[in-house]
Parts: sequence; C-alpha cells; structure tokens
Amino acid sequence: MMKTLFDIANFLKADFVGRQDTIVNSISSFNNPKPNSIVFIFNLKVEKIHFNDSSIVFVVPRSIKENLIQNSLNLIFVENPRFAFAKVSHFFLKKYSKPILSKQYQNVFFGKNISIGENPNFGVNVVIEDNVSIGNNVTIRHNVIIHQGTRIGNNVIIDSGVCIGSEGFGNVYHDNQWHHISHLGSVVIEDNVMIGANTTIDRGTLDDTTILNGVIVDNQVHIAHNVKIGENSAIAAKVGIAGSTVIGKRNMIGGMVGIVDHVTTCDDVIISATSTVNKDINEPGTYTGIMPISEHITWKRIALWITKLDKIVKFINFKKS
Repeated sequence: MMKTLFDIANFLKADFVGRQDTIVNSISSFNNPKPNSIVFIFNLKVEKIHFNDSSIVFVVPRSIKENLIQNSLNLIFVENPRFAFAKVSHFFLKKYSKPILSKQYQNVFFGKNISIGENPNFGVNVVIEDNVSIGNNVTIRHNVIIHQGTRIGNNVIIDSGVCIGSEGFGNVYHDNQWHHISHLGSVVIEDNVMIGANTTIDRGTLDDTTILNGVIVDNQVHIAHNVKIGENSAIAAKVGIAGSTVIGKRNMIGGMVGIVDHVTTCDDVIISATSTVNKDINEPGTYTGIMPISEHITWKRIALWITKLDKIVKFINFKKS
C-alpha cells in the first residue's frame, strides 16, 4: 500500500518536517533502509541517523525533536515509536489469495506466483501460499504450511507438520493492552537444509529470517522472527530461539535449550542440553548453563557468586600456599 509522509503523520496525529508528499510504500529496518520506505528509530542515538536519501521517512521520539529540527531529513515525531510502528505496520501487510487444489500434484494447495524446481516430492495436505519459490529436489512431507514469500533452496527436506513463515510474536504494550506488530519480512532457507517434524519458523518483522546452507533442525523447534542460523549448524529437539538471535556457523545446540532475543553466538559453539543462553557467546567452545528456578532477585545474587567461585577458590588456595 502506498502512503505519503502527510498520510502517516496525520494517521499518527504527529508533528512532522520534510516533504509532505514523499511517497512511502514499505517499512524497512534501520540496518537495511530502502528508498521510499519508513524507518522507525527506537533507542538509537541521534548522531547515528546519517542517511541522506530524501525518499526515506524517519519516525523518531518527540523528545529529540529540537535536536533534529534543522536536519534536512523527513521526520515524524511521536511519543512512542514502538507503538507507532505497531500501528503503521498493518498498512503494509500483504493479503494472500486463498490457495487452491493443484491439478498437477495430488492434495497440494497452491497460491499465486509459485515457482517450483525439478523433482519436487510433496506429501498430503501441503499448503503453499503466494510468491513462494522452491528449488530442485525438495521434499515437503504431509501437512506442511509454507506462508507467502518464503524462499527455499535446493535439496531441502521439510518433515510433516512444519509451519514456515508464520507471524512472529512481536507486540507492543501501550495503554494497558497489547498491540500486535504485522510482520512484513519472510523466511529464506538455503540449500541442503533439513527441518524436523512440527517445527515452526517465523517470518521476519522487516528483514528475513534466514536458515543458511547445511543446517539440520530436529523436531518441535521454534525459530522466531529475524533469527539467522549459520551454515552447518545442528539444533536438537524442543529448542526455542527468540527473535533477532544470530547463531554462528557449525553450532551444535542440545535439546530443550532456550536462547533469549538479540543474542549472538560465534562459530563452533556447543551448547549443552536444557541450557539457557542469555548473553552473547564470543569464543568457540562448549557452554552449559543450568540453574534451579527461583525469585529473580535471588537468582541474580546466586548467579553473581557462581561467576566468582573460581576466583574465590584460587584465592583461598593461594593463601594456603
């Protein structure tokens, strides 16, 4: 849907500066801005807004209005950019057509503009929405749903019950209620990937969720929006990877591991089963993190002392010697 700077500012009941007839036909991320798009600035410092493309519209906190008013950018000023993002995101969500039964493949339902390579192998009750591309030698087993815009490479195996490209769990709490963000990105699955039964891979909020070459994923794994899984990584059953996490190459993630949002792991990391990963891992190696549940303030004190135990023991041994 095409809007103008004035349309969006008027919808948000917000002040603005810049060319009011600037065309906006999409939302893009701060890290990947696109011409004629709107970019939302949440917690970034003002000096980082350095783009000079006059076709981009920025939505920024009203609190920094005076700092930017002399800038030549197209700017909309709001109290809560995240809430504004949630509201505006629905303008640009593409509606998909109802998939219809394929005449070529038995019990497969296709949307529009589907691209399929050589030697496909479809199970029963497969649903593929609009604008999906599928490479050569791809196996898609029973009861799989592939949502609009998904791109799948060659030699990929997708087991039964998998859902790819579902709406991500992105919400903003405002005025004592939750407001959902429409997810406008998609999912990219590269070559030689295996995805186990009943796994869910959410589409990106703006940029794509990406599964790189050679990744293998076990059953009942959840991969959230904007996640990137590095080449030849292996993920065991019941792992949950929260949004915007980046997994390095050749990672091995044990069963029931939980990884919080916006975490990055480097290459060649092994994470033991049932661990919780709540911070970046910057050095290759094997990592384990298991603690009994307790009140958060107690847990923080225990965790602090655990990190100091090795130093304490070394100090005691030093004093004894």
